Amino acid sequence: MAVQDPGPAEASPGVIPPDWLEEFEAAARRPLKTRFRYAFIKTYRPVLDDAPFRAFDSMGEYRLWCEENLPDWLGYGRV
Repeated sequence: MAVQDPGPAEASPGVIPPDWLEEFEAAARRPLKTRFRYAFIKTYRPVLDDAPFRAFDSMGEYRLWCEENLPDWLGYGRV
């Protein structure tokens, strides 16, 4: 049975895998405008992205709206 190289999760602490380092260095050489374009990923958030804006009279009203309308996995519920 052949032994495989450990994956990133099993690598020694403080050691950066060479392929990660190569990708980081390539990204660092890109112009800032290009880096910003690829740095943010737009993800649709149910309910939140369905209206252009919402306004609330109080933080309590906002929190109640979040609890009643948003899915738990978005993380806007009370802890």
